[in-house]
Amino acid sequence: MIDKNKTIDNTGFSHLSSAEANRFANKDGSYNVKRMGVSFFERFSILHTLLKMERWQFIAVILIYYLFVNTVFALIYFLIGVENLKGAKLDSGWANELLQAFFFSAQTITTVGYGHIHPTSISANIVAAIESFTGILTFAVITGLIFARFSRPQAYIKFSENALISPYKSGKGLMFRLSTFKNNQLTDLNAKVILSLHVNENDTITTKFFVLPLEIDKISSLSMSWTIVHEINEDSPLFGMNAKELIENKVEIMVQINGFDDYIFHTVQQRTSYIASEIIYNAKFVSMLGKTDDGSMSLVDLAKLNSYEIVK
Repeated sequence: MIDKNKTIDNTGFSHLSSAEANRFANKDGSYNVKRMGVSFFERFSILHTLLKMERWQFIAVILIYYLFVNTVFALIYFLIGVENLKGAKLDSGWANELLQAFFFSAQTITTVGYGHIHPTSISANIVAAIESFTGILTFAVITGLIFARFSRPQAYIKFSENALISPYKSGKGLMFRLSTFKNNQLTDLNAKVILSLHVNENDTITTKFFVLPLEIDKISSLSMSWTIVHEINEDSPLFGMNAKELIENKVEIMVQINGFDDYIFHTVQQRTSYIASEIIYNAKFVSMLGKTDDGSMSLVDLAKLNSYEIVK
């Protein structure tokens, strides 16, 4: 029987099961929510999109923008007439003239200005002035974005792909583990684990949330790895559930880790979640720790972070 007095209501999620997707949070910690009712441009943030996208995507966006803008200005110079760009080779074919206009545009927007080609007419000078101003603004924004991406605090924590329900003390325990994978040093870490599951109340299915008490919810340093354990005793909302009931009750474990990065002197945070199909019943983790052959250093094998074996 689930103790209703232990449920929480401040998760930010709805108790309506009809409004629930297959999971509340994604594996990368982002929330599995789509907003509607406003236009695309109202709910779309260019800044947040550029900060969150993958590095290769960010570089590709900058490169595409650079080529696009230079192509636009090259076409404008070409339509004005390449003869208005002193130093350009005329009567060399339209393709070559357009290419010369493109390279002049690239020199202008970056304010390099080699001087081999320069505008002579009023119209060409006006376009060049607009382009140089565009370049100053554009590269100021790009520089700011690169700095923001580079300096954005990140925890660099890897979680095990699966959570396990393992033998623990005289009963069972829910556990998962994590470790840092960069050469950063995290201290003063604390963990918060929230369980969501479906409950039948008066013939109505609702979603309930519980903060799971942990064996250890704070550690002083994450130098190697940390296995987070919730004991499944009579006070646990998971007590008595088997693997099938985990799926039937749409159990989800949402995890939040907060810590302090000693190198950048900043608080960092990382989240993840485990849905019922990602919880392995009757299994235990395989050790991922060791030492070098000469015994001078400890080893953490991140390839074994999710390694487990079934307990019979």
